[in-house]
Amino acid sequence: QVQLVESGGGLVQAGGSLRLSCAASGRTFSNYAMGWFRQAPGKEREFVAAISRSGGSTYYADSVKGRFTISRDNAKNTMYLQMNSLKPEDTAVYYCAAGSALGVILTAVGYDYWGQGTQVTVSS
Repeated sequence: QVQLVESGGGLVQAGGSLRLSCAASGRTFSNYAMGWFRQAPGKEREFVAAISRSGGSTYYADSVKGRFTISRDNAKNTMYLQMNSLKPEDTAVYYCAAGSALGVILTAVGYDYWGQGTQVTVSS
């Protein structure tokens, strides 16, 4: 079992920044590819960004490319999502996820473990 806890969400004005963290415990963190997803009210959960086990490979949804940066610190068992130039349409609950597949995992079904989510609200 892998336990995932997100933090760092909050309320921010459009154009502002937030840094989300995902702390992992229970298994060897570096054995898992990681990802961020988000779900806005009334919408399906959508992929945001993914990172490979070593951190050497990353992938972003087109909607966040150039504004968000995913990273991980395997020594601290933590993954991050730096979000800059935030827009009201980024408002959602953000979830981190862990999967045992190699490379980057782009779909929700590829992940084995999920956190409870952290709310991000961007005001206009």
